[in-house]
Amino acid sequence: MRATALTIYSQYLHQRAMADIAEDNHMGVSRAYAGMSASTASRQFARAALRTSARSTIATAPRHAFRQGGRRFYSSEPPKSSSSSTLLYLAGAAVAGAGGYWFYTQGGASSASTKVFTPTKEDYQKVYDEIASRLEENDDYDDGSYGPVLVRLAWHASGTYDKETGTGGSNGATMRFAPEGDHGANAGLKIARDFLEPVKQKFPWISYSDLWILGGVCAIQEMQGPIIPYRPGRTDRDAAACTPDGRLPDGAKGADHLRGIFYRMGFNDQEIVALAGAHALGRCHTDRSGFEGPWTFSPTVLTNDYYTLLLKEKWSWRKWDGPKQLQDGSKSLMMLPADYALIQDKAMRQWVEKYAKDNDAFFNDFRNVIVKLFELGVPFKEGTERWTFKPMNA
Repeated sequence: MRATALTIYSQYLHQRAMADIAEDNHMGVSRAYAGMSASTASRQFARAALRTSARSTIATAPRHAFRQGGRRFYSSEPPKSSSSSTLLYLAGAAVAGAGGYWFYTQGGASSASTKVFTPTKEDYQKVYDEIASRLEENDDYDDGSYGPVLVRLAWHASGTYDKETGTGGSNGATMRFAPEGDHGANAGLKIARDFLEPVKQKFPWISYSDLWILGGVCAIQEMQGPIIPYRPGRTDRDAAACTPDGRLPDGAKGADHLRGIFYRMGFNDQEIVALAGAHALGRCHTDRSGFEGPWTFSPTVLTNDYYTLLLKEKWSWRKWDGPKQLQDGSKSLMMLPADYALIQDKAMRQWVEKYAKDNDAFFNDFRNVIVKLFELGVPFKEGTERWTFKPMNA
């Protein structure tokens, strides 16, 4: 079994943080960790150390060399000046193979000229680059990246699909409206939608539906995940298309609930476990889901650590006033009951074990299933091809 460099490094950071906290408490001289719990101090220390080391490496290394080694380095640049041309959406236009038709209106009233604009792969790459360049613009947000919340937005926009009725899915971006935007499972996703709004204003020709999914694709790739094929062609819908509450998985429940939710979308046990690997990213918040904490020591880098930690750590129920969740021995990490169900269920556990042993196998299956998820319920025009986008600093 091949351990990733990031797993080893994350464990080292965690051990160093615990040692430093113990020493500082003994000597009574620590200011940085004063008043913090061990788990909070560990997270802060690991976050700072991981960024410092990763950025110094990433700035000079190609993407493949540090995929398992840390976060991508972004250089800031001034926003490009917008064109003086006015873009007007052609209402009711059919979705073409590469996206919708648009009218460019150029010049003043006396010299106005109009031409049709059909977005190309290069146009979508520009949108991708805009998102990627801003992912780490706010170092104080969570673990320093908007990537995890963008993945969650794309996931929740897609995971409402019902194969029996053909409703829900990523086509429509109906989370913009109540009641869907107010569903408990979508708490906190306004942050992601607001983050993408300036991108939408800069590229008004892209639908919210396509933008949200492209944001998820970008986030996965920029957080060292696999290359995710992307196909445009989603259209936005109004509030009448909002889906009912209860279509997204509940982290407090077990394997039967997971099967009910995912089978409704057309997934099987293997695909359920592969999709769960996205929990390597991000963290839970008490003001959103009610749960608290990250699943892994590197919440802004996608690896198979979620599976290895799920199997190797000794998990126990956390004693607190919040909802039932598990914690590791150091009380730095958490797992939800729905996560723990994956190793309690025999049929699902075999896939957890497979992905824990083989990061490449996880990446391959995750790529396939996330593409399937992102395309649920989308009436793509026949012949619409999938594209792949070049990550920044590739």
